[in-house]
Amino acid sequence: MEFDAQVAIVGAGPVGLELAVSLKKAGLKILHFDARQIGHTISWFAPATRFFSSNDRIAIAGVPLQTADQAKASREEYLAYLRSIVEQFNLEIRTFEPVVKIDRREGGFDLTTNRKTYRVEKIVLATGGTERPRRLAIRGEDLPHVNHYFQDPHTYFHKRLLIVGGRNSAVEAAIRCHRAGANVCLSYRRDKLDAVSIKYWLLPEITNLMDSKKVGAHFRTTPVEITTDHVVLKNADGQNFSVPADFVLLLIGYEADMSLFHTAGVNLNGPGESPEFDPETMQTNVPGIFVAGTAIAGTQQRYRVFIENCHSHTEKITAALLHRPPPTPAPERPAERAET
Repeated sequence: MEFDAQVAIVGAGPVGLELAVSLKKAGLKILHFDARQIGHTISWFAPATRFFSSNDRIAIAGVPLQTADQAKASREEYLAYLRSIVEQFNLEIRTFEPVVKIDRREGGFDLTTNRKTYRVEKIVLATGGTERPRRLAIRGEDLPHVNHYFQDPHTYFHKRLLIVGGRNSAVEAAIRCHRAGANVCLSYRRDKLDAVSIKYWLLPEITNLMDSKKVGAHFRTTPVEITTDHVVLKNADGQNFSVPADFVLLLIGYEADMSLFHTAGVNLNGPGESPEFDPETMQTNVPGIFVAGTAIAGTQQRYRVFIENCHSHTEKITAALLHRPPPTPAPERPAERAET
């Protein structure tokens, strides 16, 4: 039976692109899909957001990542870098072509997108771990002045902004919006900020801003309702009180979309739905289906799997597809902190 490709890669984030380069160099015929544009998750970072990881840790495919000031890469610099990888290696990515179904067939799989069905021998799911925002499931969450993504600080100039969350993305948004002239207040369910999840250069500044009352803070609180001009918070004693807000940012984390794993019959474990796979080959319990990148962890409650510690997946999958022994593990470097 004729196949359209030996391998289909689903997902064109950094690890998906790195794998595509490796498989192309190995002479394998591949098809590569993404439901959106390459590097989509990074594209919804706020303008000028810098990575937590240093450049050498997020560089892919053996191509150095250089920045003009030798600082950690910004959102814009990294997206340009990913585009350059696609151009340099002449990768063909079927962007905006989401895969909607996977069916096992004799000797391989039928992979159905929103356009057509392809026949492939093997599949690698590199679909990431931050497909959609977590939700509070409270009244008012879908009002037009409420957003689950931090975008442009300018939007909040001279406006009252309540940010819900206390990890890296919430803290960075609070600082940047304060600098842009917003009246910022934080609501966090814990009794203090989680220093481990905050970029080390931001923690002293947010601490100073809260201590000086330039940024308001309501710890041990959770939102219970959002209205057009205020948010009702509940404190640890079970009492409700209102905080005025012209805008609300709900920066409480993101969830993976594991639906393709479900449809393909991959075993998923725990509340985060992490897929079952062989750590030496990255093959799941479904023969012929592999997993790469942050998708190996499903939805992460605390980010421990991110770009910098997923590079080995490319080597393992390439070796497995070429029927070679698993590569010798490289000495582990202590991981830097997560991005979100």
